[in-house]
Amino acid sequence: MNFRKQLKPETVGFQLAPMIDVVFLLLCFFMTSQIFAQWETEIDITLPTAETGQVPERLPGEIIINIGADGGLVVNAQPVSDEELASTLARVADLFPGQPVLIRADRKTEYEAVIRVLDLCRQADIWNISFATGVPE
Repeated sequence: MNFRKQLKPETVGFQLAPMIDVVFLLLCFFMTSQIFAQWETEIDITLPTAETGQVPERLPGEIIINIGADGGLVVNAQPVSDEELASTLARVADLFPGQPVLIRADRKTEYEAVIRVLDLCRQADIWNISFATGVPE
């Protein structure tokens, strides 16, 4: 006599733990890629164009200084004065020698404003400076 009930195989339901792992990994990936994808741009800045300009590889921790057409300075989406920029650059140069700085100036910005920022970088002993340009259409 067979007293055993016939065992029916259980249907495997939706596995939640692997799905949570995959979603968590995707979240981590997109959060870290967003850091490198951020490009601090001011909407009212129109960059000058250059035929030989290339889109540079972004460096982690790169400081972007935006110079508006009126000569105003913006760093990290905050307007700053010359003194605030000088103190920030001096602190950064002390902590991170060789810190890269990107200067984004409007095409209508006076030359004097760009030289003023270059002088502040020189005073803070920052030498790794680049200029942003647009691609001609």
